[in-house]
Parts: sequence; C-alpha cells; structure tokens
Amino acid sequence: MDTKRIVVTGGAGFLGHHLVKRLREKFSYVSVPYEPNGRTSWRGDSGYFDLTIMEDVKRLYAEEEPDIVIHLAAVVGGIGANMTHPGEFFYKNIMMGVQLIEEGRKANLKKFVAIGTVCAYPKMTPVPFKEDDLWNGYPEETNAPYGLAKKMLLVQAQAYRQQYGMNAIYLLPVNLYGPGDNFDPEKSHVIPALIRKFHDAVITGKDKVTIWGTGSASREFLYVEDAAEAIMLATELYNKPDPVNLGSGKEIEIKKLAETIAIHVGFQGRIVWDHSKPDGQPRRCLDVSRAEKEFGFKAKTTFDVGLKNTVDWYISSVYKTKDS
Repeated sequence: MDTKRIVVTGGAGFLGHHLVKRLREKFSYVSVPYEPNGRTSWRGDSGYFDLTIMEDVKRLYAEEEPDIVIHLAAVVGGIGANMTHPGEFFYKNIMMGVQLIEEGRKANLKKFVAIGTVCAYPKMTPVPFKEDDLWNGYPEETNAPYGLAKKMLLVQAQAYRQQYGMNAIYLLPVNLYGPGDNFDPEKSHVIPALIRKFHDAVITGKDKVTIWGTGSASREFLYVEDAAEAIMLATELYNKPDPVNLGSGKEIEIKKLAETIAIHVGFQGRIVWDHSKPDGQPRRCLDVSRAEKEFGFKAKTTFDVGLKNTVDWYISSVYKTKDS
C-alpha cells in the first residue's frame, strides 16, 4: 500500500477531510480534489474536472495515474434537499460513480472503493439491517433516487469483478456526524441541522424550536473519525464482492436525539413537532458484524463524546466567523 498512488474523490468534503488526514499519516502519495462546485469537480493540471463528464474523468486518470480510487464524492442532503432535487441527486451521483469505475477498469486500476449509503436499504428492512437484505424492497421514498443511484455502484462493482476481474469493493456507511459537518440548513443532515436550529434559538432568544416529523423515527450514527478508520482498513484489507455495513450498531429515536442536542447546546425552550412533515425511514440500525469479521473494524467513539465534540466545534466555528 505504501507504494500505491491513492486518489480520493470528495477528499475536500466532510468525511474526505478526515479520511485524507488518516491516509497521509500512513501512505506517501494521496491526491485530493479541489471542488469549487459542491462535491463533483476537481482541479487538475489542465483545469477543473467535473466527474459527471466522461472526458474529464478520462483526463483525471491520465493525469493522476492512480493505483487506488476511493470514491467519496457525492451530492447529498437531508430529507428536504432530497425531496427538492431528486433528479439532480440521481443523475450526478450515478454518473460520477459509473464513469469513474468504467475508466478505472480501462486504466487497469488496482482497486476501487465505492462508498454507498444506508439510504439504499429498503424502507421496511428488519432491524438490524443485514447486507443480505439490501435487495428485499424499495428504498424510503423521500431519498430513493439518491439511494438507488448509489446502489447501482454495487451492481457495477460486482459485474466488473465478474467480467473483468476488477477489484472493486462497496461500503455502506450509516449517517455520519462530527466536527466539520455541513451545517447549511438547506443541505445538512439531522444532527448538524438540529445543532444549528437550537443554537440559533439560544442566540436569538426564541422559546420554541419546530422540527419536522413526529420524533418517533430512529437513526444510527457513526462518528466521522471512526468512519475514516473503517474506510482505511477496508481499503487495505478487504477484497471481496460482498457489500459491508459501516456503523456503530446503536440507534436513537429522533425525539431523544433532539432533547439531547438541546441540552448540549443550552436550549431550554419548547420543542414542537410538525406532524405534517415526513419522518423518513421508520428505523435505521445496521448489523455491523461483517466489518469486524472481515477487516477488524469496530466503532470506538461513544455517541455522547462524539456529539459533544460536534457541538463544541460548531459553536467555536460560529464565534470564529463572527470575530473575523
């Protein structure tokens, strides 16, 4: 591995930042994109690479000559963003992955690491979600286009392994959180969205915060540094066609999550649930035994510690921005 050239798409993003830091502690050549247009573009020697355009993907391989590609780049968001931009989420995510794998095959890439999503699982998957349940139904409707676009990369990875002998693996991380997350209210996932909502309420003196749904849905969360460790281990040690869940193996109801974040942020007002808005998938909790068996990954960061780190990072970044 130390002699391999590693390219990380999405390396400037939330998860990518943490993963690249870990990779550079161990490996000598790790190339990272500069992405001016969200998570889809890369600036190389001859200009920007838009990973949705095949000619740009070809140039990327020609210039970087990677041995390993870890594909993190994605167009993502919470329930609202998925409902507003389903076509964009489907098209950009499927085009980036499909073209990167195809050109990687042509370039005799040694390994392709595709990062999927828990949104690929069927809406009513039995808990805990097992990798074998992945095809037993349609994903939850609010994020199905995104989930299906990412799931097609598993199909492609397995098909290319079968026909061309390509070493492509597929990882399924659960919802991530941690310092450096996206706190944009239009694009953020549930933890950063709630942290910002409650903190804004504290700063402005509001006595109530309104949250989408009923609060009865549950989610599992994986701290971003643990996710980076899992991907690095899989890149080094895992070479099989079967998808692998990455998670903590523990779930929390959104109602309890909101109450916990409110305490961490210092919000003492009322929490109002807007039942007219969707909850999303009823429950999400992964069976994470395959990751531990295959490459020794087990999440280390407790949720309380990870949440405190995330809240502290956000509040400190808000005041840094104001000071500057």
